[in-house]
Amino acid sequence: MTTSSNITSSSGAGTAGEPLVRVAEFRTDSRYRLVHFKDAGWKPLAPEEFEPEVRQHFPDLDPHDPVRVRWDDRPWEWPAWHPGEA
Repeated sequence: MTTSSNITSSSGAGTAGEPLVRVAEFRTDSRYRLVHFKDAGWKPLAPEEFEPEVRQHFPDLDPHDPVRVRWDDRPWEWPAWHPGEA
């Protein structure tokens, strides 16, 4: 799974404004959103996995911090998914 569009660094490495977590653009062809964790790379996450994963990587980070957690679009929205769908 690749997502090269719109996935660029928003600032220089190590700057205070650099997000620790970045959520890629909303896509309707998957129940997941790609999430980038600084120094760990990209990972597809379902809504119920997002906050626990953020806390695993950054225990003291508030997942709702708009400076340290950046959403490319549609903050806190996840594609619709129903149990039983592939």
